[in-house]
Amino acid sequence: MSMDAPQSVGIVGLGLVGQALAGRLLAAGFRVHGFDLREEARQAVQALGAVAEPSPQAVGAACSCVLLAVFDSKDVQAVLEAPDGLLASGHRVRTVVDCSTGTPEILQALAARLQARGVAFLEGPLSGSSQQIAAGEATLLLAGDANAVARCTPVLEAIARERIHVGAAGMAARAKLATNLVLGLNRAVLAEGMAFAESLGIAPEAFLRLVLATPARSAAAEVKGPMMASGRFEPQSRIRQHLKDVDLMLEAAHAAGQPLPLSQVHAGLMRAAIDAGDGDLDNAAIVRQWRRDRTSSSS
Repeated sequence: MSMDAPQSVGIVGLGLVGQALAGRLLAAGFRVHGFDLREEARQAVQALGAVAEPSPQAVGAACSCVLLAVFDSKDVQAVLEAPDGLLASGHRVRTVVDCSTGTPEILQALAARLQARGVAFLEGPLSGSSQQIAAGEATLLLAGDANAVARCTPVLEAIARERIHVGAAGMAARAKLATNLVLGLNRAVLAEGMAFAESLGIAPEAFLRLVLATPARSAAAEVKGPMMASGRFEPQSRIRQHLKDVDLMLEAAHAAGQPLPLSQVHAGLMRAAIDAGDGDLDNAAIVRQWRRDRTSSSS
């Protein structure tokens, strides 16, 4: 760790991504101070060796660099600017890295407000599941001031080996939405293909072997295919979370005049899956909705 690196790093939001980030930072030798609204999440990160704090303000009082792994940009604003938020701790916080997938316009405005207070705001959404983040295999999409990125290099290196700086604040959210569109549709198409194969009498395991041995092979097939075939959907990333991202894609595309018909179908598929109770399962569980649709259409 370089002499310029912060010795303590904060994390607000200790779900799947937040816990994976905590593990990476602890393994790199940082002290980690974390907060989540859920007691069980605070206990989980404490079991990893982090300090569980009672509020975002307490995290900000302990750390000059804080990572955010919350649900959306409204939560980011609240964590930072609420009366008991990170910035209520005075001037301890110097750099905030937002690892959530957010709304570009909100994040641009937030970055300007924080800059006026002497706080650097970096976007740092990660492309990859929580399991890939924990292994250091996710790609970190960075946006914000290049000097601030350079100052945070030891922290960012601990999070991800692959890092791409895509521009000013707001651009990482845009880049994440565009890449997530492709990733999400890859999963949905794999699930559709598996359901179709089953309807033709091809077992899921046999279909997956076929996909992996042909040009249909993809990272989605490699990572999510075994989950779809086995029916085990312990979450590495959740259907509910990806629907939030797809809704952001559709909103941004509407503003830009760009139709996204496949993503509209995908959003409808996920809404149906959530209505059926699958929202907190892994994204691979979208295959269950294709199976339900087949059953209902044939009844």
